[in-house]
Amino acid sequence: MTDKLRKALVKLPRRYKRLLQVMVDIGLVWLALWLAFVVRLGFDKRIEPWGDHLWLFAAAPLIAIPCFIRLGMYRAVMRYFGNDALFAIFKAVSLSALTLALAVYWYREPPALVPRSLVFNYWWLSLFMIGGLRLLMRQYFMGDWYVAARRMPFINALPPQSLVKVAVYGAGAAGNQLVAALRMGRSMQPVAFVDDDDNIATRIIAGLQVYKPKHIQQMIEETGAQEILLAVPSLSRARRREILEDLERYPLHVRSVPGFMDLASGRVKVDDLQEVDIADLLGRDPVPPNQTLLERCVRGQVVMVTGAGGSIGSELCRQIIATGPKVLVLFEHSEYNLYSIHTELEQRIQREFLSQQLVPILGSVRNSGRLLDVMRTWSVDTVYHAAAYKHVPMVEHNIAEGVLNNVMGTLYAAQAAIQAGVEHFVLISTDKAVRPTNVMGSSKRLAEMILQALSRETAPMLFGEDGVHRVNKTRFNMVRFGNVLGSSGSVIPRFHDQIRRGGPVTVTHPNITRYFMTIPEAAQLVIQAGAMGQGGDVFVLDMGAPVKILDLAEKMIHLSGLSVRSERNPHGDIAIEFTGLRPGEKLYEELLIGDNVSETEHPMIMRADEEMLPWDIYKGVLKELLISVECDDYDRVRQLLRETVNGYVPDGEIVDHIYIQRRTDA
Repeated sequence: MTDKLRKALVKLPRRYKRLLQVMVDIGLVWLALWLAFVVRLGFDKRIEPWGDHLWLFAAAPLIAIPCFIRLGMYRAVMRYFGNDALFAIFKAVSLSALTLALAVYWYREPPALVPRSLVFNYWWLSLFMIGGLRLLMRQYFMGDWYVAARRMPFINALPPQSLVKVAVYGAGAAGNQLVAALRMGRSMQPVAFVDDDDNIATRIIAGLQVYKPKHIQQMIEETGAQEILLAVPSLSRARRREILEDLERYPLHVRSVPGFMDLASGRVKVDDLQEVDIADLLGRDPVPPNQTLLERCVRGQVVMVTGAGGSIGSELCRQIIATGPKVLVLFEHSEYNLYSIHTELEQRIQREFLSQQLVPILGSVRNSGRLLDVMRTWSVDTVYHAAAYKHVPMVEHNIAEGVLNNVMGTLYAAQAAIQAGVEHFVLISTDKAVRPTNVMGSSKRLAEMILQALSRETAPMLFGEDGVHRVNKTRFNMVRFGNVLGSSGSVIPRFHDQIRRGGPVTVTHPNITRYFMTIPEAAQLVIQAGAMGQGGDVFVLDMGAPVKILDLAEKMIHLSGLSVRSERNPHGDIAIEFTGLRPGEKLYEELLIGDNVSETEHPMIMRADEEMLPWDIYKGVLKELLISVECDDYDRVRQLLRETVNGYVPDGEIVDHIYIQRRTDA
């Protein structure tokens, strides 16, 4: 019944809500005035509002309501009543009481004499009733009245028992906002706080008991909590990792409120809960960017991103648009991906009143003419080449497309950059290019070698334009790093989906490890590394320690409030199954081919000195590779890759779908 009334009141038109408040306030003003007489004269004296003091009871609301309106008491939204509104009530009631005192002073004719203390009594009674009623209504609309009511005898005001019981980790501002939002939304029932601050531990905040982290098991037993919500958006990742490791042992589903920057920017609200960020499990805090490096190749320039709609490409666009380019060219072959990133950036430009120009271009990096037209037309200064096929098994099954896109696409983009006079060209590479066991990794290493070869030539002969020479003014650099969290094809979304469906969680091998980095951190470091290049540099990002995928899967299961089913725990919730390494997949990834590495001006970026082929030799390899791909001669393609890419040792037989089918038909 109370919920229906609350919803009905919330849905009323604004003018009806104000009218209702005015009518209630008139009644409260009369009640306060009558009680002021009672406090001064007692019940023995007969007080007749319709008799001698009719003028006073008429004047009180005529004075009070205009004061209330003028000072904004009816503009405040009751559900979000704050300190400013309380101060406005104090000023409005005080002003109306003072004005009424003046009216009493001017109108002193008997028998309507008024005791001098009545105005003071009227003031504090009005303040108590008008302000108190609004505070009570705020609690009612926000849901906090449940907490107070359930502590009162003979009142059954508990929320429905079907609601999920949650504890909130962090009793600070974010935690209190989260509790208020949950009570108002009625989707969850907050039952406790958890906080390691000794000053508030064991106390009551917002009607909830505060427990120390070491007493979480006690909290679960006493409250029946099923989930725990992290409301510590400003903590470092290292500290969040410690908290998550401590929570793993409890049967609680762990979720969190968004990060501090997301809250501050207004992109999300404090009650927009999300699964635990895997970056928190890694526990590594990103190094603040060097603003000079971040802006060197971007601010005030025309920047082009190929593969602008992909995981890395789209984040590069977000970082670049925030750094102030003159024009940002979004080059993407997927219409939907281009539409998505263009729409997102357009909305951001409008929201933040930015002046940058966005140019969405549909096109493929395998179309050399299209690339050249775009770079020349827009006089591009800097290119970030993120367009690539990167899914290892998929490329292994589609060798021709992998080579044409990753190798030839890079070549065409590099040649177009030279012809258009682009100043900086940065290739987004991968740790799979180091001693690869698959076509994807070897094709990315070939792409690196293209830029290394071109960077050493002052007037390289462009592939496909025999007899035409161009002066090479482009600085080619490449940035190599490992997996990024949340990218397309990443294990993290797959694990989340498998856990949500009840398992099993599939891992290829119990010992497989990978390097991980967040997409925003990787994009920032790519931009900074590209700004340091002198031409032909291979930059390697510091990825931290490699992560064992099996450990990652187990942590995700535990933080979902579930247990791992195994031989030691046959009654667990989620099983982990090992499916075997996929075609071309390695157990361990590396970032360096050799040991020649030097530091740079950024602590997270290293410069590698690696072998290369002269352009004249490499050009011949590329021509033969292209012919072999066009003829579907994948045996020759594999041979060329083994001869050219240092450390390429293919794992198993060729599994290209066309190659297998033709052999089957033969």
